[in-house]
Amino acid sequence: MTTALVVDDSHFMRTIISDILEDGGVDVVDTAANGKQAVKKVESIDPDVVTMDVEMPEMNGIEAVEAITDRHPTPILMLSALTTEGADATLEAMEKGAVDAFAKPGGTISTELSGHSEELVATVERVAAADPEAGNDVEQTAPTTAPTTDAEYVDHPTLLVGASTGGPNVVESILGALPREADFRVLVVQHMPDQFTSRFAKRLDQTSEYDIKEADDGDRISGGEGLVARGDYHMQVSGYSNGRLRVRLDQSERRHSVRPAIDVTMESAAERVTDPLVAVVLTGMGTDGAEGIRAVKGAGGATFAQDEATSAVFGIPDRAIETGCVDDVLPADRLTEAITDSIRRSS
Repeated sequence: MTTALVVDDSHFMRTIISDILEDGGVDVVDTAANGKQAVKKVESIDPDVVTMDVEMPEMNGIEAVEAITDRHPTPILMLSALTTEGADATLEAMEKGAVDAFAKPGGTISTELSGHSEELVATVERVAAADPEAGNDVEQTAPTTAPTTDAEYVDHPTLLVGASTGGPNVVESILGALPREADFRVLVVQHMPDQFTSRFAKRLDQTSEYDIKEADDGDRISGGEGLVARGDYHMQVSGYSNGRLRVRLDQSERRHSVRPAIDVTMESAAERVTDPLVAVVLTGMGTDGAEGIRAVKGAGGATFAQDEATSAVFGIPDRAIETGCVDDVLPADRLTEAITDSIRRSS
């Protein structure tokens, strides 16, 4: 049975979260009212997973994540209020080592959380299966890319990136090292609560040389631009002409129990994009992305997967590798170089 430590400064929320997890088969071995208590209890109890509030007295969630990651690496799920500040803080916590995030509906204190019981339990179980030290390796290892001096690239390439649990830092690492002169059109599908994708897109925009935004229905992008799939919406490539790519967003049926789905974006790109395609699947649980990789490979594109050693959860890359359609399996810090090498013009 999965063991959990519940951390929240509200006694009411600690009770609600604990009851939900216990009813779902998770053993809540203890609770903590602030980050300082959480750090001590993680070291003494060694739970499988920690649910962590963001705003707390004495030591907040971000500081607690950093301390736990440094002293006693443990999978951590951030529970954040549905606010811009909460989303920013959660992304910062994930940069410090948290594995994933779950949005508290209705704010910091709300019984509405009970209406999302199954989703919360499933997320806790998923995070508990993660390797937090693999995620730390990604954060601490500087991304590398091939020297771009004198590099010549094919015209109008498109990069498709799919990720889930543990993915935000890896996505940021890859795009942060992506040379602007490669002139990719970039589409990112990160399984993430819909309240967080706009902030994630802004973060990628700030840390990369590409102009990146959260996707809107009907958006068009050219070289040097990118879109992040909006939370709770599939992102399909609906048109492609003269190096310009158009997307359509919809809330059609979930695939692999997720929306957005990596497969939806990759399969539609493989069907409509006539110029070079590169697809990469990163850390995460489940099978989403495997059929997308198969489709891209069938369309003549280059395909890559993150290796097990640097993946917080190896499910998504592993399922893609099993298709036999992945060109290379690489650690996170070598993926950007492989991506750019795949679109270099032959001498």
